[in-house]
Amino acid sequence: MIVPAALALLAWLYLAFSHGRFWQTGPRLPAATLAAAPPLAIIVPARDEAEMVGRTLASLLAQTYPGPLRIVLVDDNSTDATAEIARGLDDPRLTVLTGAPRPQGWAGKLWAVHQGVVATTEEFLLLTDADIAHDPAHAASLVAWMLQQRHDMVSEMVALHCRTRPERALIPAFVYLFQLLYPFARVNAPGPTAAAAGGTVLIRRSALARIGGIASIAGALIDDVSLARRVKPGGTIWLGHSALARSIRPYPATADIWRMVARSAYVQLGHSPLLLAGTTLGLALVFLAAPAAALFGDTPARLTGLLAWALMAATFIPTLRGFRLSPLLAPLLPLIALFYMAATIGSAWSHHFGRGVQWKSRDYEASRA
Repeated sequence: MIVPAALALLAWLYLAFSHGRFWQTGPRLPAATLAAAPPLAIIVPARDEAEMVGRTLASLLAQTYPGPLRIVLVDDNSTDATAEIARGLDDPRLTVLTGAPRPQGWAGKLWAVHQGVVATTEEFLLLTDADIAHDPAHAASLVAWMLQQRHDMVSEMVALHCRTRPERALIPAFVYLFQLLYPFARVNAPGPTAAAAGGTVLIRRSALARIGGIASIAGALIDDVSLARRVKPGGTIWLGHSALARSIRPYPATADIWRMVARSAYVQLGHSPLLLAGTTLGLALVFLAAPAAALFGDTPARLTGLLAWALMAATFIPTLRGFRLSPLLAPLLPLIALFYMAATIGSAWSHHFGRGVQWKSRDYEASRA
């Protein structure tokens, strides 16, 4: 077992010291105020969000934004009372659009976002989900940062719901693995790495026009990363963590988190069995070889595995602290990674032998945008 243990140690030496410091908690958007601000349109795509949409819209209507502000909720053919709840707020700054039928080749969320973009004229567009609660200073802080840094797009990973036992066990690793895939420092620096977090995306209309609008990523299920990949080659983007916005969607059961991961995991791999096999082997080497060697190997393998395992756990501690969880959970990362590996394989199984991707009672295939 010495060979896989040694390879795992080399992998963790690289990841810990040469992979954009992915394990750090990342930059946070600073709270800011503006004396005056440009007109801002906030676009909220919503499908079957009756439980969440009232709180989300109330937080957006409470923004202390020192400029013209309007909110456009696009009801994406909801089967519940999403639109009625939104209209019941009866605020002149809020427009509720009934979404048109989704054309072939469009992902539902992106079709809703596209309709919101078309219905507005503001240069600054804030795209946000219907399950996000915003601090009153959030919109102003986003626009201030974009103006100050002259970015084309600013996005944030909002604080995720982490109260139930399954959430505490699995959600921190979701953030950790996202940062592993897309180190924020590399996203924010010149170079090919591009990513965004779809809960909060502030983008200039001129940047959207440059890439061909939302239509340029029409079928993407991983819409935030796809959008960032289009925008970055001709401009600058910024990705950070948010202290001014949080998800209000709970995941009370392990199965809920499984479905959340499986929804897009195989899409990320381009529906490629070869990439799935390579990814599974890579994850097994990086996350499972070290603890296996530490527990079952001979003395050289055990010591090598323990060192790699210790490095792995050390990189997980900042994320756990960000969620106010005990660092004693860090050595359990291999078991958590095994869950995400299984969900990725389950995503592929569903694609090839089941119903494919399903979200909000809708089945559809995604393009590889």
